Amino acid sequence: MYCQAVFAVKYRRAAIRDDFKSKLFAVIGNLINEMGAKTLIVNGHVDHVHCLFQFYPKQAVSEIMQSAKAKSSKWLNESKLTGCRFEWQSGYGAFTYSEREISAVFEYVKNQERHHQEMTFQEEYRKMLEAHHIEFLPEYLFKELE
Repeated sequence: MYCQAVFAVKYRRAAIRDDFKSKLFAVIGNLINEMGAKTLIVNGHVDHVHCLFQFYPKQAVSEIMQSAKAKSSKWLNESKLTGCRFEWQSGYGAFTYSEREISAVFEYVKNQERHHQEMTFQEEYRKMLEAHHIEFLPEYLFKELE
């Protein structure tokens, strides 16, 4: 099975900087692989991450994401790369695809910087939910900094 998981930095802060983002994405990919899945690509923008991976039905996406998010934030905090405590926002989106869709999804994830010149993460995420016919209440999607 193929899954694209999407998750955001807590309060959608622009905390993923160019000086460490490729290392962070590699760490997340390795963590996904350690759970027995196969990472195809991890990429993102300043405030969120997209992970495209292959997994077996016996594996739970929730366990894969729990490990990737918890251990990557721990790695970031121990590395002291952000200058302050780093946290991912709770939750994530998980979207499944057929094999014939994977090359297009891969290209989409690969070109995150270009996509976000045209739309915000919030707009992108809503479009993904709508494209997969997932009902949602907008007020519950993103926790704002209070």
